[in-house]
Amino acid sequence: MTRWPLPDPMRKALALAQEAGTAGEVPIGAVIVRAGEVVATGHNTPRTDHDPTAHAEIMAIRGAAKALGQERLEGCELWVTLEPCTMCAGAISHARIAKLYYAASDPKGGAVEHGAKVFEQPQCLHKPEVYSGMGQAEAAEMLRAFFRSKR
Repeated sequence: MTRWPLPDPMRKALALAQEAGTAGEVPIGAVIVRAGEVVATGHNTPRTDHDPTAHAEIMAIRGAAKALGQERLEGCELWVTLEPCTMCAGAISHARIAKLYYAASDPKGGAVEHGAKVFEQPQCLHKPEVYSGMGQAEAAEMLRAFFRSKR
C-alpha cells in the first residue's frame, strides 16, 4: 500500500478501475482534470462495447473533448491506473494533454517507459510531462487479482 495519501484523481481512477473489473473488464480507470476540476472519467469497456478502442484513457479523452467542446485538451491532466499502450499514448499526444500520471508500469503492453516509448519518438509532436508510480501497489494488485480470477 502507498505510504502517503493518494491524490484525489488517482483515488478516483482506482475506483473506476474497480468498477471495470466488477463488470468483467480489465480493471483500468482514467480521470481527466483541468484547473483542479474533474472534466471526464472513463474505464475499460472493450468487451462491453464490443470496441477494441474503448480503453479507459480513450473513454476519458472522448468525454473531456465533448465536455469542453474541443479536440485539444491543453492544460488538462490525465490520471490513469496503468501505463498507456501505444494507441492511448498516441491519443494523449494528439489531444495535447499537458500532464500524464500513471500508477503501474506495464512492461508487456506499455508504450511510455516500455515498448514503443511513443513520447520519445521524433514523430511525436506533443510530449506531456509524465509522472509514474502513485498508486502503483494498488493498481498492480487489482490487475493481478483480476487475472488470477480468470485462470
